[in-house]
Amino acid sequence: MKEIAINIRAQNKPGVLRDITDMMARCGVNITYTHLFMEDKDSASIYMELEDVRNVERFVEQIKNFQEVLSVDMHRSMGEIYGKRIIIIGGGAQVAQVALGAITEADRHNIRGERISIDTLPLVGEKELAEAVLAVGRLPRVGALVLAGSLMGGKISDSIEKVKNEHNVAVISLNMPGSVTSKADLVVTDPVQAGVMAVMAIADTAVFDIKRLRDLKF
Repeated sequence: MKEIAINIRAQNKPGVLRDITDMMARCGVNITYTHLFMEDKDSASIYMELEDVRNVERFVEQIKNFQEVLSVDMHRSMGEIYGKRIIIIGGGAQVAQVALGAITEADRHNIRGERISIDTLPLVGEKELAEAVLAVGRLPRVGALVLAGSLMGGKISDSIEKVKNEHNVAVISLNMPGSVTSKADLVVTDPVQAGVMAVMAIADTAVFDIKRLRDLKF
């Protein structure tokens, strides 16, 4: 059944989210993604992507019947709007060059109907980078992670291994000193080319499979 996306504005009171999700459970609706944020001290927005909604109009009316609900709006899902995500983490200069290649290549595929978005985080420090890599596993719709730096290893490598084991994320690394290159699925020397290959690895409109490469270092 087609997935729907809704944004619920409601009063900021304890139990409001619980009551809404209880109603959804009784209707047999499955929540596939949710994000809650405060708009001000009196109201909050709850964005949800849902499946198994049999009668959308009636379902929306049921939500509006809650006294605390201020408004309900329908939207396209984040997957339809932003699509698959590529996360680029590392030193500012390297991140910028990887992003150049990734954005240019993503544009080529998005013109043909895909949706691929690029997220960047210039960051230094082993602990900080390791935390950022682990956090990728908690982000939705991530297809590839690119490590762009001059030296990475230690806890960063441990984080890469954990993300690869627990999530379906392709990991691409620039060619650099450190143990990160031994954990990555693909090692690329040129940062612009690394960005291009990251997009090609996750694009539905590209014929490219990292697992079929004989040499995983370029």
